[in-house]
Amino acid sequence: MEQASFAERLLAWWQTNGRHDLPWQTDRSPYRVWLSEIMLQQTQVRTVIPYFQRFTSRFPNLERLANADLDEVLSEWTGLGYYARARNLHSAAQRCLRDHDGQLPSDPDLLSGLPGIGRSTANAIVAQAWNRRAPILDGNVKRVLSRHAAIEGWPGRSAVERSLWQESDQRTPEKRVADYTQAIMDLGATLCTARSPNCQTCPVREDCQARRSGRVEDFPGKKPKKNRPHRSSLFLVIRNSDNGVLLVQRPPVGIWGGLWCFPEHQEGYDSQHLAVTKSMREPIEPIDHEFSHFRLTMQFMHFEAKTTESVRDWPQGRWIQPDRTTSIGLPRPVQLLLGNL
Repeated sequence: MEQASFAERLLAWWQTNGRHDLPWQTDRSPYRVWLSEIMLQQTQVRTVIPYFQRFTSRFPNLERLANADLDEVLSEWTGLGYYARARNLHSAAQRCLRDHDGQLPSDPDLLSGLPGIGRSTANAIVAQAWNRRAPILDGNVKRVLSRHAAIEGWPGRSAVERSLWQESDQRTPEKRVADYTQAIMDLGATLCTARSPNCQTCPVREDCQARRSGRVEDFPGKKPKKNRPHRSSLFLVIRNSDNGVLLVQRPPVGIWGGLWCFPEHQEGYDSQHLAVTKSMREPIEPIDHEFSHFRLTMQFMHFEAKTTESVRDWPQGRWIQPDRTTSIGLPRPVQLLLGNL
C-alpha cells in the first residue's frame, strides 16, 4: 500500500496531537494572525500568550493600533524583547490605514512590503487568515524539512534556503492550508525540536532521511560561530526630591529604539555640569544583558538632582515614579531596576 503523503500524515497527527486552542486560533482574523506571527518570531508560544492577550485587549483591531501612540504600543511590549517588532507593527498598521483602506492586504507581495513582514511571515498570514496555499519557512519548518530531506548546510546560506523553499512548496497541500501550516509549525515546536527530538512518535519518521541515517542531530547545519562582542556602558540613575527617576527616550533606531531608559553617560559630563550631586544611596550592581549580536554590561552611577528643572541636558526627559511605569515602553533591565528602586 502506498504511503500517505507528507501533508496527509502530518494533518492526521495534528488533528489528534496538535495545538487547537491557542488564542489566535479561536479567531483567525488577519489582524490577530499577523500579530501572533510577529510575536512568535524568536519567541516561544508560552511566553507570547499573555502578551498577545493583553495586547489584543488594549488594541483589539488594526485601527486602534494605528491610532495609538508608540509609547502605548511599546509599553505593552515591555519584556517581550526584539522591540523593532513592535515599532514595525505600529508603522505597518499606520500604512494599512493610509494605503490599504484600513485592512491588512491579502496579497503576499503587498504584505511583505509592510515593515517587519518577510516572505515566510506574509505567507503564514495568507495561509492561516485566508486559508490560501502559501508555503512557509520559519525556524521550526526549516528544522523539520532539513531533517526530513537531509538538506546539508546552515539554512542562513542562500543555496540551502532555496532548497528548503523548494521542499516547503512541494509539500504544502492545496486544501486545509491553514491547518497544515499550523501542523508543521507544531511538529517542529513539540516533536522535531532542536534538542532531544522525539522521533519515535513523529508522524513522518518512516521516510525521514536524517533519522534513517542516524544523523538527526546534524540537521539543520550549525551557523558558523562568531565571537559576540562585549560592550560596557555607564547609565545615570538620577533621582529628585519626590523620589522620581529621570528617564529619557532613546532614538527610534538602534538598541531599545523608542524605549525609555536611564540617561547614558556622555564624555565630558560631570556632576557640576549636570547640576546633580552624587547619591549616598546604596551602589547599584551592574547588569549583564544579552542581545542577539552582542553582550552589554550596564553600569550605574546614582545621583540626586538639585532641582527637578536643573537637569538641563535632557529637556525631553520624564520624571517617573518607579512604581508607575505602565504607560511607557521600557527595556527589561530598566523595568527590573525600577522595580528594585
